[in-house]
Amino acid sequence: MSRPYCVSSLLILLLAQPALADPRETPTVPRPKQLLLISFDGAHDNALWVKSRDIARRANAHFTYFLSCTMLIPRAEAKGYKGPGMKAGKSNIGFAPSAENVAIRLDHIWNARQEGHEIASHACGHFDGKDWTKADWLSEFQTFREVVANAWKANGLADREPRGWAAFARASIRGFRAPYLSAPDSLVAAEREFGFTYDASLVTKGAMPPDENGSLVRFGLPLIPEGPKNRNIIGMDYNLFIRHSAGMDNPSQSREFEERSYAAFKAAFDKEYEGDRIPLQFGFHFVEMNGGAYWRAMERLVTDVCHRADVACVSYSEAIDLLAKQAEKPHS
Repeated sequence: MSRPYCVSSLLILLLAQPALADPRETPTVPRPKQLLLISFDGAHDNALWVKSRDIARRANAHFTYFLSCTMLIPRAEAKGYKGPGMKAGKSNIGFAPSAENVAIRLDHIWNARQEGHEIASHACGHFDGKDWTKADWLSEFQTFREVVANAWKANGLADREPRGWAAFARASIRGFRAPYLSAPDSLVAAEREFGFTYDASLVTKGAMPPDENGSLVRFGLPLIPEGPKNRNIIGMDYNLFIRHSAGMDNPSQSREFEERSYAAFKAAFDKEYEGDRIPLQFGFHFVEMNGGAYWRAMERLVTDVCHRADVACVSYSEAIDLLAKQAEKPHS
């Protein structure tokens, strides 16, 4: 009577044993984190400095602010700035209304940096440099550096200048985005000579890894499908603004534009997150177009995804460092 019981027990034990691994199976390689890069051009409106920093704090995100240096020059001192080939005091985006206004912005810049955000360059007068020479670009870069480095003193705020500001202004602004995304070969040559680490002025057909071209890493805003017909558009608020309302503010359709934008942003994110996990970039301005539709869509996206353990919402410089670390890891 005992023999059948023993055989049955042995069979149960054998079935309960874990299956031996097939030596031909390839070990699972951990997937890289999905990188999401959110940036802002201009970085002027102080109310939007408050808003963007608050969004980032709640979403666990770091942003990149491409600063225009005329926003650190009061209108009364405008003649002190001269862009390449331009009259003194000319700027396509104007100047700060007052030294008091500049003081608030300087505090935001420094506090944002302390919070882990990145300050990068968007030149000064927001001119289209498609015909500029390398010397023209270098002149504008140098003007930007000097304006930022001297901003506290030039606005009568020397006693409030944070310790380390000058070193930050002269050595820690690593990246550049060209106004109008206008990036001729002369720009690239000037960026290399000036010592920029990266450029973020390209437009690419969908999300693409950054192009490591010698000493300069080049990023591109992607074309993404948007709207009922899924037509491609640059992943930037201004381009959506032009498509949705021909560049004329239309607050009455703000919610519709928000939903369209969020759907486009989220679909582009999901494609990379579920696919090859290529870093994804979206660009914004310090202007709430169409009643804030595009900022709300951005806030919804970062709130949705940035807390995930396998997502990192980072600045451009952080992305470069993370990608370098990923490249160093041995493949199993």
